[in-house]
Amino acid sequence: MRAVFSLLMILGIAGVGISQTDVPKTQPLKIGPKPNLEIKAKPTQNNSLRMPSIIDMGKTPNLRDSLMSNNVQMLPDRELRQAGFDMDIDPKVGEREKGKGKEHYGDMYLGDVKTSSKFVGIVCRDHEYVDGDRVKIYANGEVIDPNILLTGSFKGVNLTLDKGFNRLDFEALNQGTSGPNTAQVDVYDEAGKLIYSNKWLLSTGSKASLIIVQD
Repeated sequence: MRAVFSLLMILGIAGVGISQTDVPKTQPLKIGPKPNLEIKAKPTQNNSLRMPSIIDMGKTPNLRDSLMSNNVQMLPDRELRQAGFDMDIDPKVGEREKGKGKEHYGDMYLGDVKTSSKFVGIVCRDHEYVDGDRVKIYANGEVIDPNILLTGSFKGVNLTLDKGFNRLDFEALNQGTSGPNTAQVDVYDEAGKLIYSNKWLLSTGSKASLIIVQD
């Protein structure tokens, strides 16, 4: 009897052990609050990537600052000079330009030139301030143009040359609005080559003379 009871106890303990190994252990599932999956338009300060700002958007950049900050002076201040500091101004220049000066420009001899051409072209223009200067042109004592208004462009006449000496005279008819009468005169041969060039300054009534020699 005692042996049967012992056997039943052994079988009971074994069954409990088997039942404990067959039944898995379970734990209760804990469900937390619903997560917030909304995307924020502006990330929080802790999650945003901090980048240094190169341009301060709070104020308008002044580009002149960078240009003026490196102002290099090649010379000390005491050695810098204003343009024209050593120029001597003639106080009578204004009077001469207005034709009110007392200085008189008399006759001028412009020199001579030789050519083998049968004729030449004689042109002149006001090489300074165009102010209405006018001249009369003579060839060997005869008038070949009674009144030429000098402008900034060349104008003149063609002259058939005599064998030997040919004298040209340019008479100043006025001094314009700012005397004296000023002009540049050029002479071209029959091939269109410049063979002579000169300038004159004349008072009213004075003459500039040029000799052309045909050889």
